[in-house]
Amino acid sequence: MRAIQLTEYVKGPLDLKVTELPTPSPSPDKYLIEIHSAGTNFFDLLQIQGKYQQQPPFPWISGMEFAGTVLATPTAAKNPRFKPGDRVFGANQGAYATHILAPEQSLLPVPEGWSFEDAAGLFVTAPTSYGGLVHRANVQQGDWVLVHAAAGGVGLAAVQIAKARGATVIATAGTERKRQIAKDFGADYAVDYRDKNWPEVVKKLCEEHRTGNGKAGVDIVYDPVGMIDQSLKCVAWNARLLIIGFAAGKIEKVALNRVLLKNVSLVGLHWGQYAHFEKETVGTVWRGIFDLISQGKFRGTAFKDESFVGLESVPRALNALGSRDTWGKVVVKVVDDDASKSGITQSKL
Repeated sequence: MRAIQLTEYVKGPLDLKVTELPTPSPSPDKYLIEIHSAGTNFFDLLQIQGKYQQQPPFPWISGMEFAGTVLATPTAAKNPRFKPGDRVFGANQGAYATHILAPEQSLLPVPEGWSFEDAAGLFVTAPTSYGGLVHRANVQQGDWVLVHAAAGGVGLAAVQIAKARGATVIATAGTERKRQIAKDFGADYAVDYRDKNWPEVVKKLCEEHRTGNGKAGVDIVYDPVGMIDQSLKCVAWNARLLIIGFAAGKIEKVALNRVLLKNVSLVGLHWGQYAHFEKETVGTVWRGIFDLISQGKFRGTAFKDESFVGLESVPRALNALGSRDTWGKVVVKVVDDDASKSGITQSKL
């Protein structure tokens, strides 16, 4: 097989190289999967530089999210959920490769009608946003939701989920292109967060279009960036502020007197730990996501402005992700399925 294997840390993604390795053999407890597409994540960038909290021992293959086809079931499994030929997506260390071994609990069926490209970006973003908005913030019809970095992977997922639950969405993004993308995915309003007065813009929208306590601001803030303190300026009574992450690179300090005065809740979400502390919720969240997909209320968010085909394009894809010039989910087509259908093999590309 071919893979991006690391034997030492690198300075950045452009230093990554593709190497030839033995294809894994079927395992007693893992499926052997041929990868068609692989999703990129910011933690991949940290991991290759040795800056992530989970660093595998050398040598290791980079990448975490993928979608592909089952080649072999676990050799010790009596009743495996998937069979050879099934289309699956999931997350496991080693996704920047043509093949991977993955346990059953890390796999889900590719939704009907979905491409491998879109499915490869679903495993991390969708449950993070659904778990935050539905299970932690209890988003309801009529709520107003402020989604920061709304054109990012989790942001576009949050926009769609909030709209599907009957909420009005105000999206923030730093460029006109990204604000339009957020609207294309359902956001009602889009605000430039680079404008230092953006909280006043949000408040004005609420004053013009809401009644009662809602005139003061939004009911829910979805924040993967680190903008909670500023967001407290434009929230309503009893607001719920979701702390999803700190993409801006700084863990902020919050004035707790404003939390008290507005009777608001600061709500954290660490989706990755649900599998350890709250396993039953994981299944509930995925059922909710698949229901939205079947209803046509949730679609893939793969970045379409540029194409990344072949493992050799992983460094370029990660570099684009790190530059923050992309939107949605940056996905690498490990196998160009469109070309394959036309009789062109990956080796010829």
